[in-house]
Amino acid sequence: MPAEKVPVAGDLDNDDYPAYTMGRAADILDTTPAFLRAVGGAGLITPLRSAGGHRRYSRSQLRIAARARELVAQGTPVEAACRIISLEDQLDDALRLNREMRRQLDQQGGRAVADT
Repeated sequence: MPAEKVPVAGDLDNDDYPAYTMGRAADILDTTPAFLRAVGGAGLITPLRSAGGHRRYSRSQLRIAARARELVAQGTPVEAACRIISLEDQLDDALRLNREMRRQLDQQGGRAVADT
């Protein structure tokens, strides 16, 4: 789905549905619209755009922004907080892939023993 267009009919139960305006998202996170723009500018989240060009955020994006907010509240600069979160996500993906590959190798090893 292109980042510039918000779906016409949304599913409010969907974590990726852009249900929140920038103002509402900032209120929920107890932060400012400038913080959300900074997190977006750092590439951590990319809000969708309404037909009028206004930023819209999903619950999943708000969770990511909330994590950045926690790091910033601890004294981490916004750019560094965004990089930390990005690296944490990459590590999670790598660990998940590693587990899957180990599982597959274990299954193949079990078949090789059974074939002999």
